[in-house]
Order: sequence, then C-alpha cells, then structure tokens
Amino acid sequence: MKRIRLDRISSQLLNTTPRPSASCPTRICRVARTSRLQQAPLQACAQTRWQSTTSEAVLEDIEFGEHDQEPLLARTIPLPSPPPERALSSAKLAALHARLSLSSKIPLQTLARALIDPSADAHPRYNNANLAFVGAALLQYHTSEFLLTRYPRLPMAILFAAMKGYSGVPALHQIARAWGVEAAGAPGEEVDPGLLQFSYDKPTVMMNKWGYVRAESKELMKYKWRRGLSSRVLYDDAFGEMVPGQPKAEEEDASVEVSDARNTKHLMVQDASQNAHANFVRAVIGAIYLYSGREAAQLFIKAHVLSRKLDLENLFEFKLPTRELSRLCAREDFDPPVARLLSETGRLSRTPVFVVGVYSGRDMLGEGAGPTLDAARTAAAIKALKAWYLYSPGNVGLPSDTFAEDAAPWRPAYVDIGEIIS
Repeated sequence: MKRIRLDRISSQLLNTTPRPSASCPTRICRVARTSRLQQAPLQACAQTRWQSTTSEAVLEDIEFGEHDQEPLLARTIPLPSPPPERALSSAKLAALHARLSLSSKIPLQTLARALIDPSADAHPRYNNANLAFVGAALLQYHTSEFLLTRYPRLPMAILFAAMKGYSGVPALHQIARAWGVEAAGAPGEEVDPGLLQFSYDKPTVMMNKWGYVRAESKELMKYKWRRGLSSRVLYDDAFGEMVPGQPKAEEEDASVEVSDARNTKHLMVQDASQNAHANFVRAVIGAIYLYSGREAAQLFIKAHVLSRKLDLENLFEFKLPTRELSRLCAREDFDPPVARLLSETGRLSRTPVFVVGVYSGRDMLGEGAGPTLDAARTAAAIKALKAWYLYSPGNVGLPSDTFAEDAAPWRPAYVDIGEIIS
C-alpha cells in the first residue's frame, strides 16, 4: 500500500491560499488608555506574517496611514492620579473601607477620590476638594453646637481654641493617622489608590467655610497689630484665625474649577502632610453625608471626632484673675470675694506650702495652694474662674436633633451673658 505524504498536501493547500490585500493590514495593538489632559490620535503599527513550508517567515512591508507619516508621539501622558476604575482592585482601599465601618452605599471609587488632595490632582472632578468642603461645613457645625450646649459659659477665645482642638488641622491629622492612612511618596498614575496622595511643592485649596479677607490683612501680618475678639468673630474663620488675602487677578476670575492657575502661592500651606490628612477626614465625612444622609454623618462625627478627650482647663490663661473674679461677683450680685488661709506648713522652711480659699459670703468659690500667700490666693481665684466658665448643664438636646421628622419640640439651651472683660 502506497503511503500518502501529508507534507505535500499541506504545502499545496497553503500555497493556494489567497493572499490578503496589503491595503488593509491587520492591527495587533492599540492604545488602551489616554490621558485626561491630551488624547492624541495614535495609530498602532501593523504586522502580517504568511505561512509557508519553509522555516523563514516572510515579513511584508507595513503600510502606514495618513497619520503615520508624522513622528510618533508619546503613548500616553501620565495621569496625575490613579484612574477611578483601579479602586475596585485595591486591597488597601478595601481594608480602609472596612476599618472605618463605612456603609456599602459608599463606593470604593468615592473613597479613592477622598484620598486625592488638590495638590496632587488639580481637576475638581478627581480630587477631594468638593467633598472636603461639605465635610468641613458639617464638622464645624456639629462641633460648635456641641461646645455651645455643653459649655455655655466658655469665653470666645477658649471656644476658638476648643474648636481647633476638635476639628482643626492638627486634630484631624491625628485622626487620619489613627485610621491607618498611609501617604504615597509622590502622586502619580501608578500609585495604589489606597494611599493618600499629595504634593509638597504644589498649591492646594484652603477649606474656609466662614470668614472674610480683611482690608488691612497685609498690615496685620507686617506690623503684628492686635485683633479684638469682636473683629475675630465677624471677619475671621471658625477657629478665630485670619483668612489670608487673595490677589486681585483671582477675584476677577469667576471660574468655579480648581486649577493650578488659580492656586497661587497664597494658598501654599506650611505642612502639606497635615493639611492633606485633614482634608481626607473632611472628605470622608462629606461622602458619608452624600451617600448615607445627615444622621449617619452626625454619628460618624460623634464617634470619631467629638469622642476625643480635650482638656479645656489647660486652655485658660488669666492675666489678672483676682480682679476678674471681683468683677464677676459684682456682675452676678454675689458678695465680694474674700481670701482666707485654710492651712499652712513650713512657713519658716525653704519650701513652705499655703492653702488659701476664696469665699463669697459663706460659699467657697475655689481653693488653691502655693509657696506664698499671693500665689495661693491667685491659684484659688483661677480655680474659681475655671469652675464658673466650665459649667456644664449635662447632656442636653442639640439643635440638629430637631431635624428628624418625629423629633420633639426644641427646648432652648442655656446661654450665658458672656465672659468678664478685665
């Protein structure tokens, strides 16, 4: 029986295969992703290979289109931040979402956007500027109503300091660090979406919910003029700090978008890391408000911000405590304060200790100890003033509690007449 040679048959079949036209070459690659800033029409190279019985491959000439005559441009311009679709494959982002016990309504793409500071990506649709502004407004509102209802006699200077201690940049930076947020070395397209991205040498956006630019801001910074409490309440931000001035060119530009052109050197911050961490916390609060509602945002602020311990006693600094206590007693129609020596030890030794109490009639207002009689009397007056200013009616209703549909009618909280001006 004659054996059939398959190689001849395959060679004949391959040789009779019609040759495709060279005018429509096969495209084997294409640009999968282009930059948001520039999308250049790139046509990928084509390569065809024809089968043969020989070991050598026949390479045909590549025909280029009308755009191929130009020099090849860069494949893609690198993005300033990771694309949103990469958030679904980030383990760090999923772990942060679970660690904060966020609702499933909040997508990972939104949490990834909250990690992008305006200094890393100036585009307002990809950074956390809008979310941080909403979160800053909610944070300042709930913090101020908590302090005003819990401590209605706080002086304005102490109230500003307490606001900064709860919702200021240093406090929010510590909260973000406690959450386990890690910062990237430099922002870029290849960075993991679960890392905080910011830039040290690029401007950012200042989150000012309240405040006006003073006309004399340059003179205040240059000559260190004193700012009264009344002007700080009216013009300055929620922490009693002066709002930095803006250039006139920026006032003429009414554009809403955030860009590098608008972010001038006046918006450069001293500590970019602290500012970026603080903006992330604000952006998370804003995202919770947008996706889960006001009640969820309020509970989140209460659990992560207002639950922190802040020692208000160390914020006080009295210049003339005895005079201020005398004026306080006169305003409240109390008996004039009288200092009385309660006990002493080692009067003639190197380290004497005197215990003095300040009385108003039969009521003791404060008690203090010191190495001298004057120091003990001053300490007693300071304790009496702190006891007055740190008065708390307890857990009372907040104004935001009435926002619910089935809430009880609002009972006005106690409001003090104000601090003593000595």
